[in-house]
Amino acid sequence: MTAEYLDGNALAGPLGELFAVDLTAATGRCVHCGRTGPVGEMRVYGPDPGMVARCPGCEEVLMRLVRGPGAAWLDLRGVVSLRVPLPE
Repeated sequence: MTAEYLDGNALAGPLGELFAVDLTAATGRCVHCGRTGPVGEMRVYGPDPGMVARCPGCEEVLMRLVRGPGAAWLDLRGVVSLRVPLPE
């Protein structure tokens, strides 16, 4: 892909509106190549019409986030699991 992208930290604000913890520090595993890494390392394209996060290893789509009036849609079908660190 030749389009410019941001790192996964661009998702901090939009995901922060949905969750009480910082998900950029969460560790996700790619369904396609098995790569494991923090959300902050994902390659994010957008923001319009929504944000698309791709695996930095294989470029497959990991996450889609679209926000509309009064609702948000989060698609995580490209992530096998998401390990979220919680404050102790």
